[in-house]
Amino acid sequence: MSTNLAQQLREGTTKSHSMAENVSFVKSFLGGVVNKKSYRKLVANLFFVYVAIEEQIEKNKNHHAIKLLYFPELNRELSLIEDLEYYYGKNWIQEVSPSFATQIYVDRIHEIGSNQPELLIAHAYTRYMGDLSGGQILKKIAQNAMQLSGDDGTSFYNFCDIDDEKEFKKIYRDALNNVPLNDKQIEQVIAEANIAFNLNMKIFQELDSNLIKIMVMLLLSTINNFRKKFN
Repeated sequence: MSTNLAQQLREGTTKSHSMAENVSFVKSFLGGVVNKKSYRKLVANLFFVYVAIEEQIEKNKNHHAIKLLYFPELNRELSLIEDLEYYYGKNWIQEVSPSFATQIYVDRIHEIGSNQPELLIAHAYTRYMGDLSGGQILKKIAQNAMQLSGDDGTSFYNFCDIDDEKEFKKIYRDALNNVPLNDKQIEQVIAEANIAFNLNMKIFQELDSNLIKIMVMLLLSTINNFRKKFN
């Protein structure tokens, strides 16, 4: 019997989705203003988030609420490593670490993976469906804004193991609707999806702060250069 979980998740996270899109970093990105230093930090943060999600889904792949949504072809870890090598070099692992907000996100994923695996559905839905739905648009924005060539620095958006993204999203929605959850569990999954949106927002807000710092530093540098010319 279908629970209509896909639609319930979409409707139950509408406000959170809108709030996330209105964070300054996201608005700037969608507007084509992408700072490479902030963007590569985002890629690093996403790496830690996806490693946690994929580790916990793999660990719980036989759980009754997870096995229908076990799609390894969605995994982003390897594609993010490609991007990290592009932005940080071969020794990227020594250059990156999770931000404060990212660590909270990662801890949350491990906590529910150990105690309430069904809530992993919320995090998988929030991240992967967002990646599939808007990934190609975001990829083009990043390529144009940072003048990237080919797939350099944008491997994250490539789902090489999925031939038809539209058809796959239908398969995923059908799987969501057939996950054996009771009404209380469905409410908890929707609540967790809103938490997932909030955790993503916290990461974006950190990047807003970094972007402002970069802009201030550039402004001060410009002022100093201007002063030197006339001193």
